[in-house]
Amino acid sequence: MKRIIDANLNRGTEALRVLEEISRFILDDKEISNSLKIIRHRLNTIQDLDYESYLNARDTENDVGTKIKNPDKRNNLKSIFKANIKRLQQSLRVLAEYMPENYDVFEELRYKSYTLEKNMWDKMKKIKLLNRKLYLVTNSDKFDSEDLFLDAVASALKGGVDILQLREKNMPANKIIELGKKIKLLCGEYNALFIVNDRVDIAFAVGADGVHLGQDDMDIQSAREILGENAIIGVSTHAPEQAQKAVLDGADYIGVGPVFTTPTKPGRQSVGLEYVKWVSDNIDLPAFAIGGIDLDNVNEVISNGAKRIAVVRAIINSVNPEIAARAFLEVL
Repeated sequence: MKRIIDANLNRGTEALRVLEEISRFILDDKEISNSLKIIRHRLNTIQDLDYESYLNARDTENDVGTKIKNPDKRNNLKSIFKANIKRLQQSLRVLAEYMPENYDVFEELRYKSYTLEKNMWDKMKKIKLLNRKLYLVTNSDKFDSEDLFLDAVASALKGGVDILQLREKNMPANKIIELGKKIKLLCGEYNALFIVNDRVDIAFAVGADGVHLGQDDMDIQSAREILGENAIIGVSTHAPEQAQKAVLDGADYIGVGPVFTTPTKPGRQSVGLEYVKWVSDNIDLPAFAIGGIDLDNVNEVISNGAKRIAVVRAIINSVNPEIAARAFLEVL
């Protein structure tokens, strides 16, 4: 019995420490960090009451569990989070069973952990954009068939595009939904985020990761009420005041452009590299420079502070989207 209690007290506090580091250093959330710390200290207090007897009962060398390999492979922050929050909850459940004198305490902490799990998961959207640098904006207009378009998208994703936005201006809504569901499957296969341009309703219908809004589209708050707090919402900006407003309104990222004149935005005057530099110096949100960017001018964009770029024709209309995407990533 003591070995079971000892193992689960250790397992629970270890899981809590991992979760605290995520909350403190990744989510930057003081309230959640404090809640996790309080739970950890309460477990430590229970452990200290009979610390020596738990140590005496411990037999790590002969524990058969140490020889059983864990089949799970955690290779990203989300999987680390899920593994440790579940480890905590399972430990608390075991402790409630084997320490009936503290049953109410462990059950209280377990139910608190369920709330913390939801709150932390909702806030994980902040890190969905972490280290994602190459954003492809595309539509199917220039392709002779849907299959050819999907092949090009798959090629770009294979090359390392980590965010894809579907921007269909001339397609009926029901057709966009059909195409969007196929794009979503491809993005899932390559661990890329899937964003829908403009249409909050379609983003909701296909279960996209989020929506990208223009200056004349639905406001951010309304979009978030429809899509949920975990949705990624980006906003196109063309001037400092628009970038500042996007930050205040709660955008998750901004588009910065068009940096150069581009046929995908006819009639839109380019904002130039000066705006790219201003955003780099003044805005903390992830910012994707967009508009006429290709392999000939991308270094100039980066030298003005851009760390992330969004590309249209230079990838999807290239002879080999996979090779084009890899070339952009090498520069980034």
